[in-house]
Amino acid sequence: MKRTIHKSALLAATAAAVLIAACGAPGTSGTAKTGKSQDLASPATKSGTLSIITKFADPKYAPFFVDVAKAYESANPGVKVNLQQVGDQPYKDKIRVLSASKSLPDIYFSWAGDFANKFIRGGLATDLTSVVGPSSSWGKTFSPAALKAFEYQGKNYGVPIDLDAKYMVYNKVAFQKAGLSGPPTSLADLLSDCGKLKAAGYTPIAFGNQFGWPAIHYLTQLNTFDVPAATLAKDYNPSTGEFTDPGYVKALEQFQSIVKECSNPSANGLSHEAAQATFLNGKAAMHYLELLEFPAITTKGGATKEVANNWDFFRLPAASDAPGDKNALTGAPDGFMVNQGSKNAALAVDFLKFMTNLQNAQKMTKQIGYPSPVQGSATEANSVPQQRKALEDMASASAYAIWLDTVTNADVANAFLAGAEGIANGSQTPQQVIQAVQKAAAKVKKQS
Repeated sequence: MKRTIHKSALLAATAAAVLIAACGAPGTSGTAKTGKSQDLASPATKSGTLSIITKFADPKYAPFFVDVAKAYESANPGVKVNLQQVGDQPYKDKIRVLSASKSLPDIYFSWAGDFANKFIRGGLATDLTSVVGPSSSWGKTFSPAALKAFEYQGKNYGVPIDLDAKYMVYNKVAFQKAGLSGPPTSLADLLSDCGKLKAAGYTPIAFGNQFGWPAIHYLTQLNTFDVPAATLAKDYNPSTGEFTDPGYVKALEQFQSIVKECSNPSANGLSHEAAQATFLNGKAAMHYLELLEFPAITTKGGATKEVANNWDFFRLPAASDAPGDKNALTGAPDGFMVNQGSKNAALAVDFLKFMTNLQNAQKMTKQIGYPSPVQGSATEANSVPQQRKALEDMASASAYAIWLDTVTNADVANAFLAGAEGIANGSQTPQQVIQAVQKAAAKVKKQS
């Protein structure tokens, strides 16, 4: 899975934060450290070696990036692309060492949120506003929300490479057998529908939380619903976070209700993929998954013919009285950043322009199934109808609710992750969880 920041990864991110801080990362003011202004215009003569590191080592994804690198070299014979690809967890370990030693490559992968912001605050990311800002010709080719996900203090530091969001997919046949005419529009309706689906013989929502991050995705969305946006922004900032708003407890209580009323037992012992299989074979009526996983709900992806031909999706619904942003959607793009210390920054920008041109964006979606933030890249030839429908829905969202395990400090994320696991197995209460989160936030705030 692409979005998996597991417990060990979060611990690695914590260590990375310490090491980045040792080389001057998060300043006390929380402002970006900027170096001398760089000319990022495409060089007239393209030559030299360009170093790149990604986290797309999986054989399903790696060939696309290899092909792009080779195509760029072919179009620019004077350029050699040194591409290194590692997996999710090895990447976090690798980037920690590279950051601490100030030996980052010219281009490096980053998740949106505080993961990216650490590099910005540490003076390790180039300000790309002049070339990919929303008013630039290149910037206008991207979804505005995708660009904004890598914005920091009004400036753009990242180039989005893909788009992702979280949706509840559902089996329309199961809903019909349970007497449901369509998806629920409120959280109360969802919980009520779960009872009807159980009575019809289905597991209402397939839930595998073996590594903790699936629960974090629920809390990402529920926090956004139950806490006012301004409060959420303050608490997600490491230097100001307190997490005292009652909405956090309410979100945890709602998650507790979803687990109790809708999910399968022993979710913490079940992988996300194993839970997904129960949806694909028609035994579960719903599954909360990412847009990137939509291609799995095909016969080629492992679904039965009945499921593959009879599924749709909806957003996780909010409580009717939720005080937060009901139109925000959990998700975020992944992206690439340019090392502020790179001597090849202009060439790096030129390569990223090439990687994200319309032709390569369409190829990426067709070859590996990743929706692209490049507008017009999803077509009938490279995506399933539900993907295109989801991209339209994403465009109507008021904002991205960036994954809780990347938007917050790693210590805070660890507290949420451990607490969500405790709620899933019944060993912790929402009040106990938020107390641990508050304790972690106080520690981080003091360090900031």
